[in-house]
Amino acid sequence: MVSPKTLVEGLSGMDVLDIGDGPTVLILHGYGLRPSTYRSTAQLLSQRCRVLVPSLFEGSGTWDPDRTLDAVVSLLGTLGVMEYSIIGHSFGGALGLRLVARDAGPIREVIFADTLAACREWRLAEEATHPTHFLRMASPRAALDFFHSWIAHPMRLMRAGLWAFTDDRGPEASIIAEHGISAHVLWADRDSLLARQDGEAFAKDLNGTFTVAHSHAREPLDHNWMFRHPSLFVEHLDKLELKAFRSRGSGLDVGQGRTHRRSNRFGQEDCTIN
Repeated sequence: MVSPKTLVEGLSGMDVLDIGDGPTVLILHGYGLRPSTYRSTAQLLSQRCRVLVPSLFEGSGTWDPDRTLDAVVSLLGTLGVMEYSIIGHSFGGALGLRLVARDAGPIREVIFADTLAACREWRLAEEATHPTHFLRMASPRAALDFFHSWIAHPMRLMRAGLWAFTDDRGPEASIIAEHGISAHVLWADRDSLLARQDGEAFAKDLNGTFTVAHSHAREPLDHNWMFRHPSLFVEHLDKLELKAFRSRGSGLDVGQGRTHRRSNRFGQEDCTIN
């Protein structure tokens, strides 16, 4: 059953899927995707915590990582979030790493899933301009969201892809280790975009854990497993014994969502399901 949506005009200029209650987990999504791509994963996580999935490519003008993170931080403040955990998937991991480097104080822990923060490969530059490989392995929802993002914001995505490939994130990784922030790196057993050895080296730089995820059905997991196999992804998060899962608040019923968004010419999207 689709629950009523809440439209909040001009909320930090950023749409966000907001579902669940308790300690906050901020999901930073993958390249060219949208909050709706991660809806099933967010719903499962909402049984354990409050989940926020902001839209990272909406807006006007030239895309910039720090302006995007300024909007995320403003959004968190508007929603009254004082501390939170981060899950960064692919491109979102690079943004999550930068967010921690800017201000580690409010961040309880950070989880990187098959993240660009660990990798700098020519294949990534190719995907930024001709993302045919991603589309071949994407779910129908992800493919639709990816297409929507490219139609709506082609130049912003090009700029974001260039940043993801050229930015030096080595110094930022050391900040997590220096602050003693709990860090975990999850990796699909058959990631066809990113190299596993890069993920392992990244986990060492973070002084964090490294886990290779395998399917119970013995089928290979690829780069998109976080949203294509949400139950399996949440199962792996449970094994990490995250701080965000150790306590819950009270208030909103699990599964009921709040969607804060600004108006846009593409109309409204159902992002809250009960």
